[in-house]
Amino acid sequence: MTTTMQRTKARTLRGWAISVLDEAGAIRECEEHCWIRDRADPHARKRAFDFARSDPPSGATAAEAVAALDDLLSEMGDVCPECLPE
Repeated sequence: MTTTMQRTKARTLRGWAISVLDEAGAIRECEEHCWIRDRADPHARKRAFDFARSDPPSGATAAEAVAALDDLLSEMGDVCPECLPE
């Protein structure tokens, strides 16, 4: 697990959101093309949103942190756009 110190190194709210979703296990990276994919794991999403509400990044409110997670998840899919369909 990453530490709070490592999370604060994210320079943007989007970077913070990616690190929180990754740590919670809600996203994964396509090993071949490096696209971030949604794992569609409701428990992992809940952990990420709970964390965002309880410990938002400095300079952001809990609502802004939750919105950043929501925005990021809404723009990604669970399939890498470069991988060929099987």
